Order: sequence, then structure tokens, then C-alpha cells
Amino acid sequence: MTTTNKREIVPDSNLIAFCGLYCGACRSYLAGKCPGCKENVKATWCKIRQCCMENNLQSCADCKMIELSQCKKYNNFISKTFGFIFNSDRSACISRIKIVGYDGFALEMANAKKQTIKRK
Repeated sequence: MTTTNKREIVPDSNLIAFCGLYCGACRSYLAGKCPGCKENVKATWCKIRQCCMENNLQSCADCKMIELSQCKKYNNFISKTFGFIFNSDRSACISRIKIVGYDGFALEMANAKKQTIKRK
């Protein structure tokens, strides 16, 4: 008998990554291969995660230090590459969090079964 760690997509604001992605709909998270951004101790390479943790921010949506478009940590090469590959508009995710809040965003993303808002 084999058991799986397969998870279901549910709204959970704790599964919103620091950059605005919704880990609760990520294939790796759903397959049980990743605990999500906030719990992933192996994600030390992520400058966004590091910055938010150092500044006690739930995500970049809470940052008052610099405009998102001007933030070099948010707009670094790796982030831009991931955004291009996955057609992800993380800044739209951050904007949406600011409008509907964390719980509202988690609910929207879970209902849509999406990890990100796609670039147009």
C-alpha cells in the first residue's frame, strides 16, 4: 500500500509567498514536495524571501520602504527569468493583495486554482 502526500487547493493566506505567488496552487506544494515559500528553509537563494523575513513583512505588499517597481530585490534577474518562463505577473499579485487583502487573495487564487496572475 502506498500513501501520497497529495494536497488539495484550499484558501490559506499562510501559503502566499513573499513575492505574491500563491504556493497553495503550486504543483510542488500540492505534490507534497515543497512546504511552500515561507516554510522552505532551502530557499535561502531568494532575496525577496530574505528581505521580507529580515523586515518582518508578510509579503512585499506590506513594504513601505520602496516602490515595488524600484526594488532591486524584487526585480532581480532570477525573478524576471521565472516571471518570463511561467508567464507570471507577480507585481499584479502584490497589487491584488493590497486591494483585497491576504485572505481575499488566497480565496481568489484557490478558487481559480492558480499560483499566479498571468501576464497579459
